[in-house]
Amino acid sequence: MKRIVASLPRIRTTSAALGAACLLSAAIPAQGAAPSGDDPAASYPARPIRLIVPFPPGGSNDIVARYLGQYLTERWNRQVVIDNRAGAEGVIGTELAARAAPDGHTLLLVSAAFTANPAVRKVPYDSAKSFVWAGMLGYGPSLLSVHPGLPVTSVKELQAYGKANPKKLTMATSGGYAGFASYSFRHMSGIEMLVVVYKGGFPAMMDVIGGQAQVNLGSLIQALAQARAGKLKALATSGSKRASAMPEMPTIAEAGVPGYEANNWWAVAAPAGTPGPVVAKLSREIERFVKLPETQKRFVANGAEADFRGTEEMRKLIPVELAKWAKVAKDANITAQ
Repeated sequence: MKRIVASLPRIRTTSAALGAACLLSAAIPAQGAAPSGDDPAASYPARPIRLIVPFPPGGSNDIVARYLGQYLTERWNRQVVIDNRAGAEGVIGTELAARAAPDGHTLLLVSAAFTANPAVRKVPYDSAKSFVWAGMLGYGPSLLSVHPGLPVTSVKELQAYGKANPKKLTMATSGGYAGFASYSFRHMSGIEMLVVVYKGGFPAMMDVIGGQAQVNLGSLIQALAQARAGKLKALATSGSKRASAMPEMPTIAEAGVPGYEANNWWAVAAPAGTPGPVVAKLSREIERFVKLPETQKRFVANGAEADFRGTEEMRKLIPVELAKWAKVAKDANITAQ
């Protein structure tokens, strides 16, 4: 079976992929220089901040956004309002943010879905030019789990069950990164099952808990509590190494699908044209938030890793991710749902 590697955010690429990434990177504008006159960062934020999450409440994007929102509210004494705008696998909320006034008062919580979506659909914004980057917050693997009533306790048993019962399993997932990770798992594991794409990771997970679907590959940060409560039966995690929050749980690669790897990541972006000093101020606060011991502990406890990457690192990472997901889509024959 042809190997597909869907790793995030530590990325290995071929020289061809790097060449494509360089071309894309050259097209991305650097963060703008400060305008003449007063420093716009001095009075920022001047009013409440809207942080758009392009997925429903309860998923990993929402959870991470609320962590950051609480911190910024307390730090700046300005309310950060979490605005969940789900739909079209994250595209609706992302477009809304792209069209917002570029003054730093509307931000977007971005995840790997941002770079996966353009591989299978036309998006109404320029993934390389419509945003400037305040920084990465962290990354984390997904958890492969099944309904507790399904008679399997390992990935190999799931593969055997799928072989004995072709096309009888349903895998619930959300769009973007989770959808890509799910389709890649189906492709690499050889399990014949229906993949159903939901508006967000939380409703997909809840349908597996409720028995409407049997298999889920959702962010560990959202699924961990449900697995510990026995509402989901955990089989493996999707990263390159075992998750700190579940060290007893093997990776999918260890458990029977060699070469499989997938991690989600979360970052904050602002509309293109946001003044450079405002972006820099926001980036400094995000870096401070990520490096706080309590933030580090909170992420690890929920199955993720807090890991800051600054404006320039993100600007260079995005084209690499865009090129990588395009290859994954082609190799696994993934199309828009």
